[in-house]
Amino acid sequence: MDGIGKADIHIHTYYSGYSNLGLLKFPESVTTPEKQVDCARKHGMDVICITDHNAVRGGFAAQRYAKRFDDIEVVVGDEIMTADGELIGYDLNEYIEPFLSVEETADLIKEQGGLTVAPHPFSFHVNGLGEKLFDIDLDAMEVINGGHPDRYSNPFAQKVVERFPDRWAAVSSSDSHSNYTMGYNWTEFEGSTTDELRRAILARTTVPRGVPAPVLGNVQWSYEVALGGQKLMYRSLKKRLVPTDGNALIDKVLSLNDLKKATAIFAGILYCMPPVSFLATTLSTSFLGIKAKKMNARAEERLEGIAALLEALDLQTRDGDGDDR
Repeated sequence: MDGIGKADIHIHTYYSGYSNLGLLKFPESVTTPEKQVDCARKHGMDVICITDHNAVRGGFAAQRYAKRFDDIEVVVGDEIMTADGELIGYDLNEYIEPFLSVEETADLIKEQGGLTVAPHPFSFHVNGLGEKLFDIDLDAMEVINGGHPDRYSNPFAQKVVERFPDRWAAVSSSDSHSNYTMGYNWTEFEGSTTDELRRAILARTTVPRGVPAPVLGNVQWSYEVALGGQKLMYRSLKKRLVPTDGNALIDKVLSLNDLKKATAIFAGILYCMPPVSFLATTLSTSFLGIKAKKMNARAEERLEGIAALLEALDLQTRDGDGDDR
């Protein structure tokens, strides 16, 4: 063990597929696993975990690529959509089916020898677990998620961890879907290897550092996925897009008819026009501010509710141990 290491255990690549926004579909990421490894090295990361949505192939690709370097290690993970919200499986060997209950998903992660991490647990604009995270054997909780600049999601997670110290490891992850949003926050741990990071998580000695990515970084990511999506559509129209095993994004592009591809190219051009992207950024930032204010108004009440819930769960556990004896 030598010094303090830097880790980012929540990173996406173009294996993360696509999302729906009303009638529109857009890529979650158009960044390759190799580019994410290169970017992480640039920012001095010792360990990263690739956690594509419901996929592990990007993690294995990044892991193979990273073997040529001696200053970074890659862990295979998966940000799994459960029936109750998203849960990260850290240090996986195999794919886990999505949309199972969070309890079953956590058990399957543990069966592989993996760790469970709650990403953006108290988010109000993406699928966090919320109070469901207390129903599982949780190893770590994100208290700084780089994709959450609002004034509620991360601060409330920090309050929960501070209120109940040593119950979970506190981690800070970029949730980066692009090179533009990596490097602003990370997790510190004693050592520099994947094994040492794992020990730090289990010992609850990790230290979250940094701040969420700025709004500009997320705007750059949105431009990147819009332009990247257009390129994929164009290559598909020209019959130059090759299927990639396990890549849901490319599979989706190839499944579209030519009219839908042309429409998507036009929509991407429209989004990249300054008035449209500026308006979208302004509206989303305003929404986050208004919603965060409302959530903070009842934050203490929610925190007390969590305290009562954990007390009841601890009592139930003690009673169960007593029955076993």
